[in-house]
Amino acid sequence: MTRTHCGMDFGTSNSTFAVAGGNAPARLLPLEDGKPTIPSALFFSFEEDTVFFGRQAMNEYVTGADGRLMRSIKSVLGTALFADTTRVKRQSLAFSDILGFFIAELKRRAEASLGEGVDEIVCGRPVRFVDDDDEADALAQRQLEEAVRAQGYRHVEFQFEPIAAALDYEQHVTQEELALVADIGGGTSDFTVIRVSPERARAQDRKADILATGGVHIGGTDFDRLLSLRRIMPLLGYRTETADGKRPLPSAPYYDLATWHRINRLYNAKSIAELRSTVREAKFPELAAMMLAIVEDRQGHRLAARVEEAKIALSEADQTEFRFFTRDVSLSAAITLGELHEAIEGATQSIASTIENTVRAAGVTGADIHTLILTGGSTRVPAVSSVLRAQFPQSRAVETDAFGSVGLGLALDAARRFR
Repeated sequence: MTRTHCGMDFGTSNSTFAVAGGNAPARLLPLEDGKPTIPSALFFSFEEDTVFFGRQAMNEYVTGADGRLMRSIKSVLGTALFADTTRVKRQSLAFSDILGFFIAELKRRAEASLGEGVDEIVCGRPVRFVDDDDEADALAQRQLEEAVRAQGYRHVEFQFEPIAAALDYEQHVTQEELALVADIGGGTSDFTVIRVSPERARAQDRKADILATGGVHIGGTDFDRLLSLRRIMPLLGYRTETADGKRPLPSAPYYDLATWHRINRLYNAKSIAELRSTVREAKFPELAAMMLAIVEDRQGHRLAARVEEAKIALSEADQTEFRFFTRDVSLSAAITLGELHEAIEGATQSIASTIENTVRAAGVTGADIHTLILTGGSTRVPAVSSVLRAQFPQSRAVETDAFGSVGLGLALDAARRFR
């Protein structure tokens, strides 16, 4: 009987589960409605006293069901937030438990699709969970490993996500190439300089082929936050002053509202009381009152989703209309591609700098890179793709399956490790 080898790509925004084994090519398993991707989201329904996952979780929230949405939960790994708890009805749930709920659901759906149990897995990890802090970065992997093992996995290994993407791409090469893999996802940007070829693909040990890796904790959710702070939060009073002109309004609540994995921190009595005080002190109380209404009605994730939609729309248009309406809140703004580029300029410069350092660490130059392998949904943001192509104008750019290549490569790596 042919053994099945599995890889799990637990992403900030989306997740996949892939299998490899025998003579068949690696494939992604259907995880939701026949689709191979599932949004990394959970919705704790207060009405039905159950947990929804993925698109269903987002739909429950968007349709106004009473409950608590959790998204971008991978971003808390290695941070102080991981030790926090969040209130779900009458329970206080640790983020480790919430992480476990989602990973357990991935396992359940994968096993249902396969018709057999899975107890060996290669998990993807970013090159850096946490920037400039090796201890926190190592802690993040331990936290993820503990959450995975707690779901019944006997053997757990990790592989860098950009290396996994390179392993998937390598199945299609016909000659040796020096490639740079750019994996820019929802929470991180990771890069690997690697030699690929049909002959190298058959090797058990690929360490010598990996010339350098690098990463920075910047991704699509950061672009959402930066765009929100630049164009949307000012409509709610961000960077305005108190009525006496002595100080600006507190910025922390606006930062939390613009950040996917921090929104739930606003949904408590203390934060709401502070926002009510802010409304009384504000020079423009009507703006701060809309901020308060969004938090009181727990509409923060819906607002963040509208910002994300605007960012995605600007991948194909020079301008988009942002609209958000709910009780006592009416927001409307035209957002241009130029404004998005300006908002994320610092982030794209950090990405460009990380790429330069990775290529330098590999002992090569940009001119030596034959192939630029693009994976991850955020490589489709025009400002990001422009930076990448400007750094390697002579390289052949290959767009892989933006959401599936890492999972496929992880399954191939599992077949190599566990065979």
